[in-house]
Amino acid sequence: MFRTAAAALSAALMLATPVLAQNDDTPEIPEAGRWESTGQVNAGGERVRYRAIAAETYLENEDGEPTGSIFSTTYLRDGVSDPRTRPVAFIFNGGPGSASLWLHMGMFGPQRVVLPSEPPGDDGAAPFTVRENPESLIDAADLVFIDPVGTGWSRPLGDTDAGEEFWGVDEDARSVADFIRRWLTENQRWASPKYIIGESYGTTRSAALMRQLEAGWNDVSINGVILISSVLDFSLDATDPGNEVAYVGLLPGYAAAAWYHEKVDRSAWNNDFDAFIEASRSFATDEYLPALVRGQNIDPQTRAAVIDRLASFTGLSRAFIERANMRVNLSRFRTELLRDQGVSVGRFDARFTGPEEDGVSENPEGDPSGYGIDGAYTASMLDYYTRTLGVDITRPYTPLGGVRQWNWDAGPAGGENSYVNVSPWLERAMRQNSDMRVMVANGYYDLATPFFATELTFNRPGYDQSRIDMHYYPAGHMMYLHQPSIEQLAEDVRNFIE
Repeated sequence: MFRTAAAALSAALMLATPVLAQNDDTPEIPEAGRWESTGQVNAGGERVRYRAIAAETYLENEDGEPTGSIFSTTYLRDGVSDPRTRPVAFIFNGGPGSASLWLHMGMFGPQRVVLPSEPPGDDGAAPFTVRENPESLIDAADLVFIDPVGTGWSRPLGDTDAGEEFWGVDEDARSVADFIRRWLTENQRWASPKYIIGESYGTTRSAALMRQLEAGWNDVSINGVILISSVLDFSLDATDPGNEVAYVGLLPGYAAAAWYHEKVDRSAWNNDFDAFIEASRSFATDEYLPALVRGQNIDPQTRAAVIDRLASFTGLSRAFIERANMRVNLSRFRTELLRDQGVSVGRFDARFTGPEEDGVSENPEGDPSGYGIDGAYTASMLDYYTRTLGVDITRPYTPLGGVRQWNWDAGPAGGENSYVNVSPWLERAMRQNSDMRVMVANGYYDLATPFFATELTFNRPGYDQSRIDMHYYPAGHMMYLHQPSIEQLAEDVRNFIE
């Protein structure tokens, strides 16, 4: 790959208007930046040449005044004769408050961070390994990586209140939808097949986007939605007092983690992981949920039998489960599973382990599957932007954690005084767009967005099962940290689009 241009200063290349006159107490708004370069990569078994555009897009209010800037990175394949037949994928991560560097440098971009292989470990310090990414999707689709306002270099402009304008389920989805419509117009791609790819809260955003894109006459019909580590209904992930179903959604994930760390009797299942997980699913819905719902009205014999089965699936002691009243929340599971070794397991990826300060803590000190990768991704992303793409922005880059006071109101689908549930928006979009398909990628060792909670969501009657593809990988929330999984995920996504 080589750079062909640094920052383009000509107004003809800008995505927004020049500096606007401001009130004395309003920050001056500079021109939007744009940086173009070219590159090439072996992807999908062929050498692909492309044009890269890193740019700021200014969103505007009804009066045409800039309110926010969204930074994006676009990769357009060279030599495409008819862009109308060329798919385009809009890609973002989650948080809320995460930039798209994880999917950009970890999965779909033309260059990728290479982390330590099995067993999962800490990424240490620079220098980090970055190489061409043969799993990049650029051979099959043009790629647009989006950083929502408050992430990466995206930010509110002028005197805009970011919390009011951008930081909420609906507000965030509306701003990303505005960006997508503008990108399609500026790049003359309204007739192209369109795909949405989101990870974690990015899957929540994907469903909320359907309310913004697939409703009304200004419709953007989406061909496919790819959900990586999905969370659409938050009631299935919140082990709050009285919310019994969340424990059910977590249980098969606990079982997978216990199997990986050899805390269960594998020989009892003939070392058949799939059979073990399937049995944990059946136990969760057929025995565990009824026992939780009965509460104190459960008979002692049934309670004892359920506790025994819980111990056999989770690797936790019978005494611990009994003291927890059969309800082991995620923090307790993470610290208890390997307490005898003095380590906790990861939330995003239970394969990761990290040392604990003491052996009696109820909550883990941190997430080893988070601090085990963050340094490598942030440093590699910024080195790539500045050295390869020529981006010369000097203000701080926010990989994660840049938003505050998030408005969790999801509108009528979420209901009042309830957990966020954006699933109905995706269901409705599928009903009103007969060509829309959904691919769901699940990591078995993901305890942040458990795979069984996702299955419970998509088993609901509002979904057309014939247009939903479920896929599973022997990894965690970011399954692309595992080389065999990234290869399989790349193949699955490519097949889904092609």
